[in-house]
Amino acid sequence: MTKQAISTDKAPGAVGPYSQAIVANGMVFTAGQVPLVPGTKSLVKGDIQAQTRQVLANLSAVLEAAGASLDNAVKTTVFLKDMNDFAAMNETYATFFPNNPPARSTVQVAKLPLDALVEIEVIALV
Repeated sequence: MTKQAISTDKAPGAVGPYSQAIVANGMVFTAGQVPLVPGTKSLVKGDIQAQTRQVLANLSAVLEAAGASLDNAVKTTVFLKDMNDFAAMNETYATFFPNNPPARSTVQVAKLPLDALVEIEVIALV
């Protein structure tokens, strides 16, 4: 088995000892993305829907660098700061997965990096 680290400047860079994604055995495993605007250290301004859009745009860029796309996603995990944001997050999330959405888990967490409202990770086919 081989593994390849993925890195792109079209998404926020890793801020610790991890890769934006790893490709192994025809699968890509992304790190969780928070709604950082690429090229900055700032969260996108706005509510849960704006943050969800930014997170999924960041994930799209990482997947593209790995030779995949959100269409290839088989599993996502969504981490929410507040489960009361679920419906609004879900509405935006659905626009990125209009057909055959991936399996998904959604959990509420105590705190996210930079006090973000949402973080999402993806497993996809390459």
